[in-house]
Amino acid sequence: MRAVLLYATLALAVGVVRAQTAEITASVTDDQGRPVEDAVVVAVPIDGRARVPPRAREGIVDQVDQEFVPKVTAVLVGTPVRFPNHDNVRHQVYSFSPAKRFELPLYAGSPAEPVVFDKPGVVVLGCNIHDWMIGYVYVSESPYFAKTGKDGKALLADLPPRAYTLRVWHPQQDAGEDTTRKTVDAARGGPAAVAWTLKLKREAKVRRAPIGEGRTRY
Repeated sequence: MRAVLLYATLALAVGVVRAQTAEITASVTDDQGRPVEDAVVVAVPIDGRARVPPRAREGIVDQVDQEFVPKVTAVLVGTPVRFPNHDNVRHQVYSFSPAKRFELPLYAGSPAEPVVFDKPGVVVLGCNIHDWMIGYVYVSESPYFAKTGKDGKALLADLPPRAYTLRVWHPQQDAGEDTTRKTVDAARGGPAAVAWTLKLKREAKVRRAPIGEGRTRY
């Protein structure tokens, strides 16, 4: 009998928790109807209340095959990010972006200290040695954000039930991030959905050096 009562109590508690949270499914496509990967979707409570975690989890931007992996990383403001180098050549990672200016001197392996991204905004990453290496760190002021996958969808789960202003950012979008703002009322909890169609600019790519070039020097 006690086991039955315990199970019922737990089921009721789970139901209450679910009723007290909301989730928003975001869908991002381009103007040809194709799913857009690596778009960052941010939800900001309209009432300004957000449950900010006491300590941001550390992020990682790897360097593999002379590319930043992942190409787009989304973090909460104040998050420390490490930049391990798993290539057999050295890299010199830097950014001149207003949201975070930094430079990691030429290195292999992993720098001793992470870089703390302490201002919201978009940080463009580069390598002084390999010009084709471009990456992005999106630093969100809100703890509620997600990145789209290959299917162009992102799920913002376990949200406090309230109204949100949502926006989307992608490194190739033609219009400014502020033009993408939409309001979603999730005050009753449960699932909600929002969709965007973005006009994307052609990705500018720097030609990679021939395989093996620079390996003996760097």
